[in-house]
This record gives sequence, C-alpha cells and structure tokens, in this order.
Amino acid sequence: MAEVRDGLRYTRTHEWVRVEGDVAVVGVTDFAQSELGDITYLELPEPGTTVRQGESMGVIESVKAASDIYAPVSGEIVEANKTVVESPELVNKSPYDEAWLVKIKLSAPDELERLMDAEAYRQFLAETAAMA
Repeated sequence: MAEVRDGLRYTRTHEWVRVEGDVAVVGVTDFAQSELGDITYLELPEPGTTVRQGESMGVIESVKAASDIYAPVSGEIVEANKTVVESPELVNKSPYDEAWLVKIKLSAPDELERLMDAEAYRQFLAETAAMA
C-alpha cells in the first residue's frame, strides 16, 4: 500500500502539495514513484516560469515510462530542486521529503480547494485499484 500523508493535498495525476505560507511545495506521490519504477530523469521548470493548474510543467522518466508532471496550482516557480534533478533516484527513496520538485508562489490560493485531502486521495487510490 502506498504511503499517503495527512496534511497534504493531492491531484488525480498523483502530485502532492504542501502549503508553506503563500508557497506550494510540490512533488510526486509514493504511489506514482512506485508505479513508475526506478526514476532516471527529471525535467523541471526554471524559476520565474509561470504555470497554470492542470497544465504540464515538467517530465519524469523511469525505466518503464515517461510521464508529464502537472502543476497542481497556478503561480510562479520560485525554486526548482536541483538536488533531485542531479539525483532523480531520490524520488524513489524519499518522495515526500528530499524529493520535492518545485516551489510555486500561489497566484490563486482557492485552487487548493479543488485538490483532494489525504482521505479523499486514499479513496481515489482504492477506487483506481478496484477498476484495474
């Protein structure tokens, strides 16, 4: 069973969000890294880039597949995690701590309400597994 942490918000595309003031720290979930397998490459947006909720903002590649990373909220990228770009395997080892991907200064904080809380994401994963 994939780890789902309380206190975070989640997307249907398996990104997580932790809000720190007016900044959203974003990563991919434990479920996503598990499904992808060994992560081999990450392409993240540069600081200063403006992203919109639901649009692709990067790429994550593994030994199995390549997938887009979607912006869970709209705003400006204020920091990209260079450590995880240089060591993409951190996503597999520490998806919620060391392997955060970007920090987004929120331009529309109300968008957070459209994301799932931990309990809703657990339910979403259970429903997804039941359909597989």
